[in-house]
Amino acid sequence: MTSYGVADLDLTKDIVALTCDLVDIPSESFNERPIADAVERALGKSSHLEVSRHGNTIVARTNLGRSNRVVIGGHLDTVPANDNLGHRIVDDRIYGLGACDMKGGVAVSLALAAALSEPRFDVTYLYYDCEEVAAEFNGLAKLTATDPEVLACDFAILMEPSNAGVEAGCQGTLRAEVATTGERAHSARSWMGENAIHKAGEIIDRLNKYGSREVTIDGLVYREGMNAVKIDAGVAGNVIPDGCTVTINYRYAPSRSAGEATAHVAELFEGFSVNVVDNAPGALPGLSDPSVESFIDVVGARPAPKFGWTDVSRFAAIDIPALNFGPGNPSLAHTKDEFVPIPELHRCHAVLTDWLTATE
Repeated sequence: MTSYGVADLDLTKDIVALTCDLVDIPSESFNERPIADAVERALGKSSHLEVSRHGNTIVARTNLGRSNRVVIGGHLDTVPANDNLGHRIVDDRIYGLGACDMKGGVAVSLALAAALSEPRFDVTYLYYDCEEVAAEFNGLAKLTATDPEVLACDFAILMEPSNAGVEAGCQGTLRAEVATTGERAHSARSWMGENAIHKAGEIIDRLNKYGSREVTIDGLVYREGMNAVKIDAGVAGNVIPDGCTVTINYRYAPSRSAGEATAHVAELFEGFSVNVVDNAPGALPGLSDPSVESFIDVVGARPAPKFGWTDVSRFAAIDIPALNFGPGNPSLAHTKDEFVPIPELHRCHAVLTDWLTATE
């Protein structure tokens, strides 16, 4: 059996080697302790950083008395392995679980934290757990609730994969269970019952007829989506089912609040039982904020909308401008063959180094 993991991380390594070391440390959600231990030990070797630990979330701060502070953050966890644990390099790409989402971005951030002892801003480097699971477990959410002063800053960058460009804001995401009820009967005498699965056909029809919106904000077009992602029903092979639940995932533009999204779903499925089980609001792109404008100028490319949900939403909720900037294609996240392009690792590292060290 192959053994993965490293006892220690060397943050002075080439960015490619550091990414590979991180990919080789298993860190599925709820099992981040080994990687959190390694990150904490590595950051503790830099005398210019104040390192603290909050569960399996690691915070490293410079305290230089600068007039502005920025947060550079990323999550340590991955989705479950799919026969893709451990790194391999092929054609300028690093493959492996978490390479794209988002150990490449974490490697860039760690290298910056160790190397830049005199950045022009004070910097809070943030590495948190449980991003890939329900919001109640999210390390950043817990930190916001227990130690909000740790997140105080003027601007935040989440190193989520964004093709080494800026993806602004993020869409909201809502999950709802839309249910039907019927009456059980023997399938040989189906007319004596009422089939809850058949009733669910109307739910699917409404989804098929649903016209998803495209919403333009700050010149960026956010495309909404309303989709069935799961169906739960059935009792036995000879029983007419008396219940059926269709789980809906609604991805909504950041101009719509969480409450408005809930109301929209309730209206669409009027006549059915609707139970919203999760609802995380989006974040507006905020491209007119001076901090955002300044960073986009350094990146030198037109920003794109973030279609998925990211933790920029948590910063938006506390009135801190934030954006996504990291190596890797977000469409590869969570796939078996995810990878991070080596040129994008170098580009993100160079852009952030230039931005953090530029003279006024």
